[in-house]
Amino acid sequence: MNANDWIERVAWNADGLVPAVAQDATSGEVLMVAWMNRDSLERTAESGEAHYWSRSRRSLWRKGETSGHTQRVLEIRLDCDADTVLLRVESVAGIACHTGRRRCFFSVLESGPRGRRWVETDPVIGAGREKADG
Repeated sequence: MNANDWIERVAWNADGLVPAVAQDATSGEVLMVAWMNRDSLERTAESGEAHYWSRSRRSLWRKGETSGHTQRVLEIRLDCDADTVLLRVESVAGIACHTGRRRCFFSVLESGPRGRRWVETDPVIGAGREKADG
């Protein structure tokens, strides 16, 4: 058995990427979704800190390297189809989103007499300094 067999189990997409869901290890709340390549997944496993692949910048980035809002990875899981990674994390300062919010999922679709609209529900709790990934 090869030491890198674990990474070969991942079903990488045509671009060599896999979606990664960052989940709060205590509450179970989904904080964000990002992309990983082989290098970022290996670095995450080795360092215990979340590393992702920026599709817009085409480069590796350590979560929080500019904002200080790092993610300590407590567990890495692979889903049943091996095409999505789940990171159970502790988020430093309680901020995961580049907007300065606890999570990236802060807009809720509400229905009213004038139709549907997105409503921002979570407050900004810190300075957002990381660039969003596209």
